[in-house]
Amino acid sequence: MQLYNQYCNGMLIVALRFVKDTMEAEDIVQEAFIKAFTKLEQYKAEVSFGAWLKRIVINRCIDVLKSKKQRLIELEEHHLNVVDADYENDWNIDSEITIVDVKIAIESLPEKYKYVVMLYLMEGYDHKEISEILNISEVASRTQLSRGKQKLHKELKIKRNVKRS
Repeated sequence: MQLYNQYCNGMLIVALRFVKDTMEAEDIVQEAFIKAFTKLEQYKAEVSFGAWLKRIVINRCIDVLKSKKQRLIELEEHHLNVVDADYENDWNIDSEITIVDVKIAIESLPEKYKYVVMLYLMEGYDHKEISEILNISEVASRTQLSRGKQKLHKELKIKRNVKRS
């Protein structure tokens, strides 16, 4: 119960970033705790319990979103380009843009970009971890992040121009 009380609210916030329905997010968190407690012997303390639980919550969120979508569009490796690492690390935006604007813009991204952007920016995962979570290659993760970032910049530029007029 102590572990549950310690991590429940934080995990609910993580789930709400992916699924926008509070009841569905609560269900996901409950399922994640059940899975964590039944698979406790698999926890190897290589990361904190919270990080391990967060991974379970995110995986469950993605499973729920995939089941809603029923069919994911697979990207073929030969269609992907390697991205420039310097460009990937530049996340500067206009100072007039708010956090709310950024969150709304992320929500408007196509799913294949949105999840990579959310995992990278909001959850702090690297490309190796994202590739494992989403079951894609690291090249796909980098490419989807780069393309998502380009779409995000474009959306935020439009938003900035609207605010100015």
